[in-house]
Amino acid sequence: MLPRLRKSNSPTPCALANSLSLTELADRIDGTIICGQKSLFYLGIDALDTAGPRDISFLGNEKYIPQFLSTKAGAVIVPTGHDFGNHPAALVAVVNPSLAFAEIVRHFAAAPNPFQPGIHPASCIDPTAVLDPSKVRVHAGAVVMAGAIIGDGTEIGSNTVIQEEVQIGKNCHIGANVSIRERCRLGDRVAIQPGVVIGSDGYGYEFSDGCHVKIEQVGIVEIHNDVEIGANTTIDRARFGKTVIGEGTKIDNLCQIAHNVIIGKHCLIVSQSGLAGSCRIGDYVTIAAQSGVAGHVVIGDKAILSSRCGATTSLKGDMIYAGKPALPFREEYKLQAHLRRLPKLIARVKALEDASKEKPSSDC
Repeated sequence: MLPRLRKSNSPTPCALANSLSLTELADRIDGTIICGQKSLFYLGIDALDTAGPRDISFLGNEKYIPQFLSTKAGAVIVPTGHDFGNHPAALVAVVNPSLAFAEIVRHFAAAPNPFQPGIHPASCIDPTAVLDPSKVRVHAGAVVMAGAIIGDGTEIGSNTVIQEEVQIGKNCHIGANVSIRERCRLGDRVAIQPGVVIGSDGYGYEFSDGCHVKIEQVGIVEIHNDVEIGANTTIDRARFGKTVIGEGTKIDNLCQIAHNVIIGKHCLIVSQSGLAGSCRIGDYVTIAAQSGVAGHVVIGDKAILSSRCGATTSLKGDMIYAGKPALPFREEYKLQAHLRRLPKLIARVKALEDASKEKPSSDC
């Protein structure tokens, strides 16, 4: 459910300062006004089923058409190329209503904690760490160890530990209770949610003389620009070399990225997915929730692994996969359809066997 922001039946001077007219709304999202009063002002945002006459909402999925038809929203952002009839709301058409609505959310929802540089007295900064106290923000309980480099505009959350010789770029946001281990490197504008661990030891052991012997993990994690990492995700350091997260990739909460994994640019890794050691993920790959990729497997560019998919062998790009083991989407769903018919097939075979036993044999 979306927040109800600046909800009011009549505009106040404060509300008008942040309000949008229909014309301003269309200009802000590069949309086309289908219908509505261009001079009417809107004061907030809300979902289709709870919006009021001074709210802006959006239609981003056809399954919400019933809510759209009954909405009381004053203005609705809709997809281009459709005939919406005589809808009572003002309508603004865009190519991607969800993305356009995100822009309107940014307009109404001011950042709750704007960036303010400063070093909290309860933090601990090693004298050899490189940072400008007038251009970074370090919260209470945070620790920045020897030789670490923190770029301008970066914020370090409470109780976060930045270990020796870590390099963090400009305008990054590191949440609370994050651990970034020694020598790992982060690019610019990286966002890390609370509880993330970057550079933990890879899971490497060899069996010798009746026991598991730990293999030292001496590599690093390298995270490129504009990456986002969700809460409580773990990214292991390489056994040697680098574990790499490519530019613009977005990793959800509770994911596991193992040692020496290389993820390409602008990938989506969704919650509770796991990537085993040394697998290679191409550019623009989507790995949906609770999916797994086996060690040393290669996933081609623009491949999509649907939820709970298991990639045990390398997969070509530009295809959608499903199932365990992963198969092309249509092939997997045909297989599932056959499996659902299996109980009836077994019953038919059993009936034929029973009839064959009951039928008396004839002498030749």
